[in-house]
Amino acid sequence: WDTHGLPIEMLVEKKLGLSGPSSIQEYGVANFNEACRANVLTYTEEWEQVVTRLGRWVDFKNDYKTMDPTFMESVWWVFKQLWDKDLVYQDFRVMPFSWRLSTSLSNFEANSNYKDVQDPAITAKMPLVDSDDVLLVWTTTPWTLPSNLAIAVGDDIDYVRATKKDDDTVYIVAEALVKKVLGKKAQVLEKLKGSELVGKRYKPLFNYFIERAEEGAFRVISSSHVTTSDGTGLVHMAPDFGEDDFAACRAQGINILQSVDDEGNFASSILEFAGRNIKEADPDIIKHLKNRDRVFKHDTIQHAYPYCERSNTPLIYKAVPARFIRVEQLRDRMVEHNKQIHWVPDAVGHKRFGNWIADARDWNVSRNRFWGTPLPIWKCTDSDCATEQCFGSIAELEAASGETVTDLHPHKIESLQIACSVCGKPAKRIPDVFDCWFESGSMPYAQVHYPFEQKEAFENGFPAQFIAEGLDQTRGWFYTLLVLSTALFDRPPFQNVIVNGMVLAEDGSKMSKSKQNYPPPQEVIEELGADALRAYLINSPIVRAEPLRFQKDGVRDIIRTTLLPLINSWSFFTMYANVDGWTPQNGLVVDGQNVHAQAVSDRNELDRWLISMLQSLIAEVNTQMEGYYLYKVVPAVLSFIDHLTNWYIRRSRRRFWGSLGLDTAQDKADAFQTLYHCLVEFSKVLAPVLPFLSEAIYQHLVVEMGVAKPGKDSVHLCDFPTVQAQYINVRLESQISLTREVVSLGRALREKHKLKTRQPLKAVTIVHHDAQVREDLNAQAHLLTQELNVKGVRLEASDAELTNVSFQANFKRLGRRCGKQMRDVAKGISELTREQWNTLQEGETIGILGFDIEADDVLIRREARGDVVIETQGAMLVALDTELTAELVQEGIVRECIRSIQQFRKDSGLDISDRIHLHMSTTDIDILDAVNEFCRKISEEVLASQIDLESTEANGEVVDINGVALGLKLL
Repeated sequence: WDTHGLPIEMLVEKKLGLSGPSSIQEYGVANFNEACRANVLTYTEEWEQVVTRLGRWVDFKNDYKTMDPTFMESVWWVFKQLWDKDLVYQDFRVMPFSWRLSTSLSNFEANSNYKDVQDPAITAKMPLVDSDDVLLVWTTTPWTLPSNLAIAVGDDIDYVRATKKDDDTVYIVAEALVKKVLGKKAQVLEKLKGSELVGKRYKPLFNYFIERAEEGAFRVISSSHVTTSDGTGLVHMAPDFGEDDFAACRAQGINILQSVDDEGNFASSILEFAGRNIKEADPDIIKHLKNRDRVFKHDTIQHAYPYCERSNTPLIYKAVPARFIRVEQLRDRMVEHNKQIHWVPDAVGHKRFGNWIADARDWNVSRNRFWGTPLPIWKCTDSDCATEQCFGSIAELEAASGETVTDLHPHKIESLQIACSVCGKPAKRIPDVFDCWFESGSMPYAQVHYPFEQKEAFENGFPAQFIAEGLDQTRGWFYTLLVLSTALFDRPPFQNVIVNGMVLAEDGSKMSKSKQNYPPPQEVIEELGADALRAYLINSPIVRAEPLRFQKDGVRDIIRTTLLPLINSWSFFTMYANVDGWTPQNGLVVDGQNVHAQAVSDRNELDRWLISMLQSLIAEVNTQMEGYYLYKVVPAVLSFIDHLTNWYIRRSRRRFWGSLGLDTAQDKADAFQTLYHCLVEFSKVLAPVLPFLSEAIYQHLVVEMGVAKPGKDSVHLCDFPTVQAQYINVRLESQISLTREVVSLGRALREKHKLKTRQPLKAVTIVHHDAQVREDLNAQAHLLTQELNVKGVRLEASDAELTNVSFQANFKRLGRRCGKQMRDVAKGISELTREQWNTLQEGETIGILGFDIEADDVLIRREARGDVVIETQGAMLVALDTELTAELVQEGIVRECIRSIQQFRKDSGLDISDRIHLHMSTTDIDILDAVNEFCRKISEEVLASQIDLESTEANGEVVDINGVALGLKLL
């Protein structure tokens, strides 16, 4: 639990009616920190409920909190190691600063909340002391002008002395910007280099710091950061408020002023505006300068500006005294360690993160706040000594103070009497607390209270095998972990990491409590289930570090396409196992004999195929999970559910439906065992993705059936399945895959040309140039006839008898290659023959006007001949013969009748095994003839012991058969 830092402080400030450090000091730091402690775990119960309900396996009983003394002590130990290695230093540094929170922020914290805002843009007049020329400087932060101490130019930039229309004043600006600043009719008097301006003195805007002139202030200085992309080419320098300003002024011996306090108010040194908020003072500062004729131009600019993510107030860049870690000294080793980490996706780690650490800056780890782990530094109160000492443990602090210490929070140790280790005079703890990211980076050590205990546990678990967090953590947790592990142990902190993207609202905006632009997670879970939500997220772009626009309908789709089909498969098995009394221990009992499944090699081809698909799935999932490629796992799992439900069970229904007799028992036993085995093993594969459904399946099929092994009474206590390679039949899988592809194309043809599925057709012709494909399809011709409801299957290498073809150039591929010859090449392609096309299909090339033409360079257009309709996919062509004979029409009628009778049985509440006496009535001659001709087939399909057919008006339950009424009754 991350219990320290700004989020809880902001929450408590609001609750107590406080606003900033001054009010907290008045309220009492001890009172404030104890209020933070009391409120920090407010939502713990809700978190535990949601996490548990989602099926995340978290040990809440042995949790750790960053406010635990043990955790804080390890953070002290980490810092002391850095202190002893001379990796800690103090300095002023211009940092992103939140005046509402009164603390500096890390650069990566400041880059997450930019807003398009309007700010005043001021061009100020800076008259030179030794001439009447006026320097012009531009700024969008008028509040920094009272702190101006210098003006910067670029040594090699060209500047001009020029006048503007109707104004005799001589202004100095960059030559590249003269027309933009002074107008198109500006008159250039003289050109000069920036280096010629360096050292010139100018009259300050305010006299607050006039004494600084003796230190070199209020002069033109040189700086490499000056550009002519905007402004005037001369840059107003306030070393308090800009990183480049700070560096350039420091190089000239010009020091900072500290003219703005930590709450964003002007200090007493800024006389007219003392105590005023800097942004609120902007209009009055501008007015003051206008009254003194120091404003050349006042405008408004719209630009992207960083805001504090916590308080939603503008950030400033402010020089603050802080403690830094020498990250720049470590970054070469950090880069090397990063190369050893397996990132998913790879590009995040070795590009985005790699680029970030290659340019890493020293890290400001101190914060001027209250509720946090205090920096363990005590400084001598004697300014002549000023010795600092750092403590790395509670024991060291107790030894120095002579008191027992049980809590390391600032208000608990402020009163400790510590003597300076050099002069013996009193020492006081510096007031800062740690940046919370330092605590996060210390987590591998602090969670086990290393090195004070559990050394073996730490060593066994470091580096971590695997972590996962959001894309934003490339500049957060991932980064701080690597900094500290490199500094402490010169090792990477983790071996594998999955980087997830961010969940956005459905419209692509950031989810916001204030906007309520997302469905409450608990409601989604209660309505649609945790498994559906898990599968939706794991199968989304989010596990590839890409953003996800959360859609509740997407979760519903997972239920429809994944959960319900699997549940239906489980229900199907359960229903028929109950009907026939099948159990995993006894198999089927027929005439007092137990019929068990045969060896896999002796079972039905369909059984062998499903078992092969399961083992291939296990192999694939193991491979992808070991590589942490979650986004490759769920598609494979979803595909297996489709194979299970839409092929195996659908193709096997008759094996389960049939009556239980000695003639069917063995095949039935094989089918039951195959489906049972696959459901149980698949539940283990599913367990990490769908923990609740997989557990329900396992409990029912294993635990309740009394076949659970000791200690395996939950699917989550089972080993993940290992591959049984002997059952994988790649050739059979390929055959069925090709068969399903043809079936899909054939069904698409029926739908496209309105050919009823139950209407038998004469033949299907499949064209493919690859002899192996044709051989595989021929092996499954019996399935094709059944699935496509055709009387015959033809396999051809050429579609010459079925289609007329024409060829066109693929301009998208060839345009750039062929250039001006494109038209002639296109003409050559249009004249290709079938034989040449076949050559291209074999992977060879054909030369046309000196260009090697490949198959992908050619677009083929086919037109069907005669009574066939065609559909193509890649190199595959499927053609259906649509000519209907009288016999085919009659078979179609029979199939429609069977479908209607089966639905009638279901609507009548019959069990699947109930036999019926059926009465049928119609006046339609075609239906009467068809039923008479195929009466036996109908009886077998609908379990009718007797069928009475009457040539009268339809009566009973009337159904529609191709637009004609048919009556059905049970007798």
